[in-house]
Amino acid sequence: MKIEFNATKRDGQGTGASRRLRHTGNIPGILYGNTAAPQSISMDHNEMFQLLRKEAFHASVLTINLDGAKELCLLRDVQRHPYRPVVLHLDFQRVDPTHMLHKKIPLHFINGDIAPGVKAQGGLVSHVMNEVEVKCLPADLPEFITVDLKDMVAGHSLHTSELVLPKGVEVVHHHGKTDAVVASITVKGGKSADEEAAAAAAATAAAPAAAGKAAPAAAGKAAPAAAAAKAPAKK
Repeated sequence: MKIEFNATKRDGQGTGASRRLRHTGNIPGILYGNTAAPQSISMDHNEMFQLLRKEAFHASVLTINLDGAKELCLLRDVQRHPYRPVVLHLDFQRVDPTHMLHKKIPLHFINGDIAPGVKAQGGLVSHVMNEVEVKCLPADLPEFITVDLKDMVAGHSLHTSELVLPKGVEVVHHHGKTDAVVASITVKGGKSADEEAAAAAAATAAAPAAAGKAAPAAAGKAAPAAAAAKAPAKK
């Protein structure tokens, strides 16, 4: 989907200038990135408010028509009023078509209702992740990634390595997590495969410690019994 919106350059800076701009039905913003200098911009509030309601606007390469000159950009930040349906400020980053970019993409889950773990085993689907960060060229950026759950059974999890990604798209891993869990199916009172593995590992690690504590306790109980056996019977 190609999404294009209009903007104009603005010179006014500061809180007062932004407030006056909002009173005219516009939104202040900024366009930055690449080798060009940051540019303060103004956009129509109603146009942007409607575009922000579209999921694709948050996860697509956009075309900004800035005083007749078109550039590619990404939406990077949205500032909203805390309780009124008002957008206060928008940040956009310029995009170079020849350079890789990083962007969080929403996940669309399908076929969870017909998965064996749900339909036959009565399990519940748990969406551990609702979006995933990817890297790719701007032309390859997907609007969303489809996650098909039709083959999942209860007690098993689906990981990022199992996602079906478009050509040229890679998942970005953080904090050493090379294969994070995306979704799992658990039965009532049960656990997923990852949770069961963690519980088994914890039980294995705790077993030697428990045996070590039990031995002194048993020895302590045996000592009085042995002493009582050796003591002469009272007449």
